[in-house]
Amino acid sequence: MNPVKVVREETKKLTDLPNIGASIAKDLEFIGIKTPDDLKGKDPKKLYDLLCEQKASRQDPCVLDVFMSITDFMEGAEPKVWWAYTDKRKKRWKF
Repeated sequence: MNPVKVVREETKKLTDLPNIGASIAKDLEFIGIKTPDDLKGKDPKKLYDLLCEQKASRQDPCVLDVFMSITDFMEGAEPKVWWAYTDKRKKRWKF
């Protein structure tokens, strides 16, 4: 969902999260994340690594940006576009 349309109190399913559409929602379900609450306390890099492992291929690093955005949101941050996390990801992890 577009981050400007996200209403925290109405975040019930994965596609209610900022930056999450049907495709990434399926990826999250594939790695065991079924609801937004399942993201609380999760490490976005570990989620990304698990997705890469389960799919047996390296995923686009922008997926990590998306995972950073939704884990941050579920810890109380305001919803932001996924590319707001790109610089932070590039400084923290090298691909």
